[in-house]
Amino acid sequence: MNVLRFAMMAAICIGGFLPSAGSDALVGDKLYTNAHIWTGNNKAPRAEAIVVKGARILALGTTENIQAYVDKNTQIINLAGAFVVPGFVDNHVHFLMAGSDLASVNLRSATTPKGFKNRVAEHVRDMSVDQWILGGNWDHELWGGSLPDKTWIDDVTPDNPVAVRRLDGHMVLANSYALSLANITRDTVAPEGGVIVKDDRGEPTGILKDNAIELLMKVMPVPSAEEMDKALAAASRAALSNGITQVHDMGYDEVGGLTWNNLEAYRRARRNNALKLRVYSFMPLTEWPRVATYIDDNGRGDDWLRWGGLKGYIDGSLGSGTAWFHQPYKNAPDNSGFAVIGTTKLSNMIEGADAAGLHVAIHAIGDRANDNLLDIFETVSKRNGVKDRRFRIEHAQHLSSSAITRFAVLGVIPSMQPYHAIDDGRWAENSIGADRIKRTYPFRSLLDAGASLTFGSDWFVAPLSPLEGIYAAVTRRTIDNKNPDGWVPEQRITVEEALRAYTSANAYAGFMEKGTGTLEIGKLADFTVLSENILTIEPVNIPNVKVLRTVVGGQDQYIADEGPVDLGTVE
Repeated sequence: MNVLRFAMMAAICIGGFLPSAGSDALVGDKLYTNAHIWTGNNKAPRAEAIVVKGARILALGTTENIQAYVDKNTQIINLAGAFVVPGFVDNHVHFLMAGSDLASVNLRSATTPKGFKNRVAEHVRDMSVDQWILGGNWDHELWGGSLPDKTWIDDVTPDNPVAVRRLDGHMVLANSYALSLANITRDTVAPEGGVIVKDDRGEPTGILKDNAIELLMKVMPVPSAEEMDKALAAASRAALSNGITQVHDMGYDEVGGLTWNNLEAYRRARRNNALKLRVYSFMPLTEWPRVATYIDDNGRGDDWLRWGGLKGYIDGSLGSGTAWFHQPYKNAPDNSGFAVIGTTKLSNMIEGADAAGLHVAIHAIGDRANDNLLDIFETVSKRNGVKDRRFRIEHAQHLSSSAITRFAVLGVIPSMQPYHAIDDGRWAENSIGADRIKRTYPFRSLLDAGASLTFGSDWFVAPLSPLEGIYAAVTRRTIDNKNPDGWVPEQRITVEEALRAYTSANAYAGFMEKGTGTLEIGKLADFTVLSENILTIEPVNIPNVKVLRTVVGGQDQYIADEGPVDLGTVE
């Protein structure tokens, strides 16, 4: 008996099952062979072939010794020397929102007010009267920094309410029709943690920031089940084609009702075998008592779909000028940003959720927001006692020097999105100055301090591709090509470190490390096949690498020549 076969039999025996001699139990359903495999497992980092049985990995090894697990019924897939990695996990997406956006107006590359208006005008031609125009993802930095105004689009949208958001989701432009539906006038007072931008005459310009957006959302239509199902199918196709086998979905932010609709869509797909990648569905922190009750009644899901994570906010965004800093913005000396929620209220919710055994992740951008949140996490941990809680800070963009070391000390996970660094790097120094920039997206410093760095996209806000994220973390070349040696280059990390942040670290951040994140015997057969070995090519070429195949639970869910598999219909 060879060593590999002995190891497999030992593993099965430990699990309580040892097949009898001549049994089919050690013969795989599929053999993926002739590959360069990076397993992510430090004890056995390289392999040439993977044998899959059912949804799990039966064996890993060389082309020669793997034959012990193959017979005439095993399907053989020759990967022709391709590079294989554990399936990419995205730590932060707004999955169904992004799926819906694929059919919405696209303002991401609008570079002038005229271009902005023209795209809205073109999109509205195919819409019925009173149908909402959503999506957008505009970036005012592309046309010089002035915020858009309802007057840009009112004359081309007289019969349709418009609510198109900035790419970070923290500002929305509404037209006059939408403002009237929401009864937002010159006399409307913005809610705490929000801003209604008004012109010199005191009239709303159409720009709503952070909590003020909720005024508009109260009159926006709730997507139907059919619309949610279509959004899930579209988002799944996009994710699988990018090599993503699992997402942590942050939902519709703090809008509890819509996020529950997300979970219903996922559960509907799961019942109908139409869920083709793994989903960890986060709920708003404000909903924590309901989530705790829901888990009591329904459990926490399975390997395909899980819930029990909570997403909250402490501040806004840098691009909207609402990220919370200790010192004022360089380009707005009277503004230091703000907390979108009282810190006492936030702390009480986190403490209650943590005591109920729920998993807490909080959005924090500015250095003051991160420091306050780390204080809250430390206090809650002391009050509720030692346990495996894995608190997360989503984005963790701008950190104080002390915060960088506290992540590791407190066991808080920095859940970061590296593409933001090469996007924001075009203009961020103008906003917060040279000193704070040194601790912006500090990947290297966090890793060196011992933090469990995790990566994702924040899709719809940024591109979904993990390869673009790895490129961003490794090169830090801004998207305007003005920083060829990297923006804040001392914060660059290696390709292998970025790979771990997209695989094993993300599995840990979602309590899935026992099943996913590395390629090991007995784990779920989730892996991504790439056209080139990203560990050996020049990092600047990583965005050109192609995803050839995406395998989830031992099933080919995407093949480059064929596209995503049929995701089926959901009833």
